[in-house]
Amino acid sequence: CQISLSLGPSFQTVDVYSVTVGCTVTSRFAHTIVTSKALNKANTSQEIFFEMELPKTAFITNFSMEIDGQVYVGKMKEKEKAKKEYEKAVSSGQTAGLVKASGRKMEKFSVSVNIAAKSSVTFILTYEELLQRKLGQYEILNRVTPKQRVQDFQIVADIYEPQGFAFVEATATFLTNELLYLVEKTLCFWFIFYYLDLIKCCISHQIVNGYFVHFFAPPDLPRVPKNVVFLIDRSGSMSGRKIQQTRDALEAILKDLHEEDHFAFILFDSSIVTWKDSLTKATEENVSKAIAYVRELRDRGATNINDAVLRAVRMLVEDRENDKLPERSVDMIILLTDGMPNNGESNLQTIQENVHSAVGGKMTMFCLGFGNDVDYSFLDVLCRQNKGLARRIFEGSDATLQLQGFYDEVSSPLLLDVDLRYPDNAVDHLTKNHYSQLFNGSEIVVSGQLINGDPDNFLVEVFAKGPEMDYIVQGKASVVNLEVMYPEQEYIFGDFSERLWAYLTIQQLLEDRFDHLNCKALEMSLQYSFVTPVTSMVVIKPDTEDGPSSPLIADKLTEGRCRKGQNIISFLRRLTRPLSVENQATGPPAHHLYFAS
Repeated sequence: CQISLSLGPSFQTVDVYSVTVGCTVTSRFAHTIVTSKALNKANTSQEIFFEMELPKTAFITNFSMEIDGQVYVGKMKEKEKAKKEYEKAVSSGQTAGLVKASGRKMEKFSVSVNIAAKSSVTFILTYEELLQRKLGQYEILNRVTPKQRVQDFQIVADIYEPQGFAFVEATATFLTNELLYLVEKTLCFWFIFYYLDLIKCCISHQIVNGYFVHFFAPPDLPRVPKNVVFLIDRSGSMSGRKIQQTRDALEAILKDLHEEDHFAFILFDSSIVTWKDSLTKATEENVSKAIAYVRELRDRGATNINDAVLRAVRMLVEDRENDKLPERSVDMIILLTDGMPNNGESNLQTIQENVHSAVGGKMTMFCLGFGNDVDYSFLDVLCRQNKGLARRIFEGSDATLQLQGFYDEVSSPLLLDVDLRYPDNAVDHLTKNHYSQLFNGSEIVVSGQLINGDPDNFLVEVFAKGPEMDYIVQGKASVVNLEVMYPEQEYIFGDFSERLWAYLTIQQLLEDRFDHLNCKALEMSLQYSFVTPVTSMVVIKPDTEDGPSSPLIADKLTEGRCRKGQNIISFLRRLTRPLSVENQATGPPAHHLYFAS
């Protein structure tokens, strides 16, 4: 694939020989390596840049540079130690860095290094992630942003799934319309979607080197009725496009409700207004009336989140006590807001405590943070404390589709109180094995270590509640010998099951937000060489004619730290030529790769 852009004369002194992206997926766990080689053709030293975007859920596992045959490999360190080492160099003018806020699915890693005349540099970046099943499919996404002609460009994806494939599709599209007129031939985006054959068995096991991975996604289950209270922020900051997009999304969502579902609307600004005093069954007549009500939604006032959420909780509790809701059904609160609470109770921790106490583990809360002003970390904690999750809705013309897309993911619960149980004498170091619900198109993944590496006593039992009766299934693990199934690729599998277990464990430890668990997350991040919110990777380039050694740092932030005004955060002053590195991150670990050279 030839990539050609018409760029200015400053780019003519650097030849980018190659850009190679290699992605290997083994049982949903993706390992991606991006390699780029460039030559400084000039008669003087100059900076050469390496930039790429990777999925938010990915963990960088390695970054290295090869300069004229000498390899400089990144070393994993505790975040504060890495930061002090980096800032010490910055303060003496040796290097500079930049952290950029992340986008919707991606975050940016960037590094520049000063290269002597007629010298070459090879950049190698590796990252890993567990592909999540959403709406029945898995997605591999890569983004390439070429800035000049690349002589050798290659993307290779190898996917190994013992269950077999039901469907695979690969697509590509242009990165931005702004670049189209510059491009003679380009591949800027590529996606791979694939569906697995889950019809034969709902319990799938992989056992490699004493570690197991269990995937649970039962097919053809009836959906569980849901009782959902929509909490809609109509404060003044929602004016204009936001409120219109909210109206459009709610209208589409209402049309997708099933008749056995119940729903309610609570509008809030400085006051709290309910459409009705209790939840309403989603009959055709009631949905039509609700759509007419939503169309009249207007913005006004301040933002009283505390009282609005507590009112929603009371409504669900009272309807439960009065037997107005099906016994086997899911209670949900979906909060859409674009700002900070500035009316009523405004202390964020107090709001979280109030909601957690009121909910009492009896319902699930989802929060949609609209735009850049919203305090996402506050919403994230609010949801995690109440069995749900938060999602940022990015401002743009497709915000309506984002709202609908999120709702589609949680609109069809299949099972409640899902427990995956294993014999105490057979497994150890289990990842999370209890889930409050399983939604249609999603998947539960549990991993752990076999005691004595013996699969003979490895029996898994799944207990859950369905819409009408309890759901119970059990099965004995059958060891899939990947080396036999793929005899020519035995080198691929190695320790993937152990790394997948470590990935899940670290991710879940960080979600719990307790200091002692973060210590364990740090220990494991260092052991398995993952760049996480508690670690950083430092690459030291030894002394050169341009000055003493200068570190480059690969870092990972959290979604909650991306606030308005930080779409591009100037993290450090950009100084002279020496090297500069940057990486930004916002989310859990993953394994995919996007690259620009």
